[in-house]
Amino acid sequence: MSVNDKKLKQNFWKTLIYALVLNANFYENARNTPKTHQLALTIVIMAALSHALGSGVILLINRATLPVLFLGLLIDAFSIVIGYYFWTFTIWKIGQWLKPIDPTYGDLLSPIGFAYAPQVLNFLTVIPVLGRPIELILAVWSLLAVIVAVREGLDISTNRAAIICLLGWPLIQIAVGLLQVTEQQLIKYLT
Repeated sequence: MSVNDKKLKQNFWKTLIYALVLNANFYENARNTPKTHQLALTIVIMAALSHALGSGVILLINRATLPVLFLGLLIDAFSIVIGYYFWTFTIWKIGQWLKPIDPTYGDLLSPIGFAYAPQVLNFLTVIPVLGRPIELILAVWSLLAVIVAVREGLDISTNRAAIICLLGWPLIQIAVGLLQVTEQQLIKYLT
């Protein structure tokens, strides 16, 4: 492993930790760090893979066939990535409506991508009995991270950031929930 690879790996883990602890300075400077978009998207993809891994274990426990398993993993991973872009879009639009100085959609992608860091732990939802509570804790943790990201990204008060994020959050929860229910029905139909 080259020196640059080691440095990049260390920077990634530092970035993940700063995002997990809701470091306001980190989120404020999220647009100014090198390779920010790539790091943010990597965190979102890791969150998607973690979610898919948890769902995959459940599908394996239920003895899903290989095609059904693959379809379930694909739907789960894409639901997280699509949710990220959709939530960023809703925050951007609501932010434009509530605040006269608008950042671009691209300006919000990185901070909100970093706010998906708690979702990297989504694989823990396979723990029996604790799966649903863990899922809810991770969802609220991500919501808090997005509020910090929006507050710093839009340079607004915490209350305004919370309003902006809370208006979009139920839409994401409903969309992901509908997608998961659709996935479950599809899997029942295919098995």
